[in-house]
Amino acid sequence: MRDITRDPHARIAPLVSTLVTLPMAVIALTAGGLTPMACDGCDGARADRFDASFGPAWTVLWVGLALALIVLIASWDTSREYRAAPRRTALALAAPATVVVTFVAFMALVDWP
Repeated sequence: MRDITRDPHARIAPLVSTLVTLPMAVIALTAGGLTPMACDGCDGARADRFDASFGPAWTVLWVGLALALIVLIASWDTSREYRAAPRRTALALAAPATVVVTFVAFMALVDWP
């Protein structure tokens, strides 16, 4: 007998979120990792300001991407019943949004030369 409380399309939102979030996170991490090259030609006070701002910004990037991964896992772990569909969809939308907000915060925290 078929269970009518289970949503047969419950995996779609987390799957789409995964296909969007993971590449975005890789791109954000790569761009963040390449950021120190922006100050290769810097010296003196500009280099010191950049280095002082990059450390906390790098930490924010890693923590934010870890949070996005946790939200993504939570979207997969949410119940597959119809009543959990809004929560599952909200978590699936929150994962890529977290990556975007984290990357914007990272870019804003770095004191660019």
